[in-house]
Amino acid sequence: MTHVAHAALSAATKAFLAKPRKLLIGGEWVDAVSGKTFPVYDPGTGTQIATVAEADKADIDRAVAAARKAFEAKSWSGIKPDQRERLIHRLADLVEAHADELAELESLDNGKLVAHARHVDVVGAVDTLRYYAGWPSKLEGTVIPVSTPYAPGADFFAYSIRQPVGVVGQIIPWNFPLLMAAWKLGPALAAGTTIVLKPAEQTPLTALRLGELIVEAGFPPGVVNIVPGFGPTAGAALAGHPDVDKIAFTGSGEVGRLIVQAALGNLKKVTLELGGKSPALVFGDADLDVTIPGAANAIFFNQGQVCCAASRLYVHRSIFDKVVEGVAEVARGLTVGHGLDPASHLGPLVSEEQAGRVTSYIDHGLKHGATALVGGRRLERPGYFVEPTVLVGAGPDARIVKEEIFGPVLVAIPFDDAADAVAQANDSIYGLSASVWTKDLGTAHRVAAALKAGTVWINSHTAIDSALPFGGVKQSGWGRELGKGALDLYTELKSVSALLI
Repeated sequence: MTHVAHAALSAATKAFLAKPRKLLIGGEWVDAVSGKTFPVYDPGTGTQIATVAEADKADIDRAVAAARKAFEAKSWSGIKPDQRERLIHRLADLVEAHADELAELESLDNGKLVAHARHVDVVGAVDTLRYYAGWPSKLEGTVIPVSTPYAPGADFFAYSIRQPVGVVGQIIPWNFPLLMAAWKLGPALAAGTTIVLKPAEQTPLTALRLGELIVEAGFPPGVVNIVPGFGPTAGAALAGHPDVDKIAFTGSGEVGRLIVQAALGNLKKVTLELGGKSPALVFGDADLDVTIPGAANAIFFNQGQVCCAASRLYVHRSIFDKVVEGVAEVARGLTVGHGLDPASHLGPLVSEEQAGRVTSYIDHGLKHGATALVGGRRLERPGYFVEPTVLVGAGPDARIVKEEIFGPVLVAIPFDDAADAVAQANDSIYGLSASVWTKDLGTAHRVAAALKAGTVWINSHTAIDSALPFGGVKQSGWGRELGKGALDLYTELKSVSALLI
């Protein structure tokens, strides 16, 4: 590691990294059946920082069996709702108590700025857990008045109840590892399911530290099992496992399709939060003091490794040059450096593979007519750093306009009127999110209604709350995360009808 990384690490983080990390199965920390491990790297230096047990099919079988045993024994769903609520609150308290350590691990493992990890990722994880901690005592059924016209003389008492779906497999991405673990675990725990969680192989560390806190909090063995491993082995085994009742996945559309195919075997329930190519629409009357920094943050936050990043900027032609140059000027002022360095504004990308992917998109765009107002290069230094980049002049069918880049790369395009803006914004296979920037509330709400996206923000971007459903339309996924709607996806609705005699 670099000097800054060494200097910034706490004793707790150093102690965690010093020991080989194992799998959490049935409440115990165990080696992989194969004995295999894999290295974990610091994206800011490219150096190895930890060794983690590598789960494959045999370990997934063990984890699913542990989750099934806990589910059938009702060691989680069978305890009183207030007991489940207290345990989830206890976990949230422990995450909050170890916030600084978790933020360091997240920054070191993912590359993100430690301040963002501390005040966005960890704070968001705590809030999500606390939000769902309130739900176990509120999962109500409904008494339903029925007519039974085929039995006019009979009286029935009918009601519905919600019951946990069973054993759930959860596969989380590398861009917000701790936060995505909370997004997945929160509603699943509140609903009473048992869980096998597979973190991304690039970023397993905070999920494993969270597992230690889950054990410390006193969750029954087998309720949460954590099995780091690779997609083609551990991920595929989990998605296709015949004793898993539901799979929840966040990641790429390519892998999402594989998840769906694997789920066909036992027709398990599937929810998918996939990619995005989110547009930001800036109208001629927008407040540029708010819009320019907002649009810059919407693409450069977390190095653009955000599924709902505003990577397409559509600006009314009358103010196009002013807005785009303003965003470029923000980009020029960003210091690119290690996530643990307090002087950094932008960290590295997560891996060598991701840095190569992002730069290949930039190179392709420049080769096919786009111009970089700022950035456009990978930095020649250890680690996986790419300059914040603003591109103009791309045609509507360019790859940089159509495809998700997942890096700090903005493509700016002018529009002439609201109809033109909406048409360009909707010309995408994705529909995760969008934003509208204007002082005219009529324009804002009309355009929001016309945009094909699961979430539309007005005069902001990425304003996410635990109570607000999040998810996409078109090829951005199935189902929703967060809010009450996520709970519905971890439960089954049962109807009960009793003849009164």
